[in-house]
Parts: sequence; structure tokens; C-alpha cells
Amino acid sequence: MKIYLDTEFTGLHQKTTLISIGLVDEDGHSFYAELNDYDESQCDDWIIENVINNLHGDSMSTCELRDDLEQLFSQYKEVQIYSDCLAYDWVLFNNIWGHAFKIPPNVYYIPFDLCTSLLNSGIDPDISREEFAGMSDGAIKHNALWDARVIKACFEKLEKA
Repeated sequence: MKIYLDTEFTGLHQKTTLISIGLVDEDGHSFYAELNDYDESQCDDWIIENVINNLHGDSMSTCELRDDLEQLFSQYKEVQIYSDCLAYDWVLFNNIWGHAFKIPPNVYYIPFDLCTSLLNSGIDPDISREEFAGMSDGAIKHNALWDARVIKACFEKLEKA
């Protein structure tokens, strides 16, 4: 099963922590969670204004998230993770389990990223994902679930080309 992943986190640095996660499978089923154990001291004004201020308020710990994701992934024979720019998303995803070797065994260890797929298709990887996917109307910027849906739509458009 292809699962499209997006995360929001406390900044573009080595010790960043996960704020929220959104997942959408290829059939359109979704999962969204906000964390309550991220490092608030890492949040600059941009993160507060664009991410924190747009959270819904229901949150869980990373341990609770891990349990929920293990239950979610258990319904699939194999899971392939697809994301946008994976540098942070994949590391943060693995950190939910504390280590890459501890992710559920049915989650394929190699993730797939949209940036490379766009570049390999001759498309500027810096384009607006919402515009490329035709999802500009009603965009919910910096919401992990919305972004996961946009990533899914982008990959689907590329597959049809």
C-alpha cells in the first residue's frame, strides 16, 4: 500500500522535533495526529504563526502516536512511504520508533520522494504543489494532512503522465 506522508516540525535543523503528522493511503483513507511532546523552545515566530496557531488542539504523545501507527500499518501487507522532500519527514518518521531498524517490519525501508520524481519528469521541483495538483482552492497551508493529500495528488498526476 502506498502511503503519502507529511509532517510539520519545529524547524530546519538537526534536533528538530515532530509537531504533527498526516498520512493518506492510496485508497484515500487518512490519519492525522498532533503531538504534545515537541520541543516548544525550538519554535520561532514563523513556526508559531504558520504551524502552531493552526493546530486543532487534540494532541498525543509520541508513544501514543507510535501505538496508533502500528495499529494502522498492521492492516496492510506492505507499506511504501511517499513524501515531498524527505530529508526531515523520513528521519522524524523513524524517530517515532526511536530508530530506523525499529519501524514496523511491513514498512518498506526505502521511502520515495516527490522532489526527485518531479525533477526526473523534467518539472521544476520548486513548483507550487497545490497548483501542480490542481488543489489551490481551499488550501490549508502547513497542515500535515492537507499536505499529504496534495502529495498524493501530485504523485497520481505524475503517474498518469
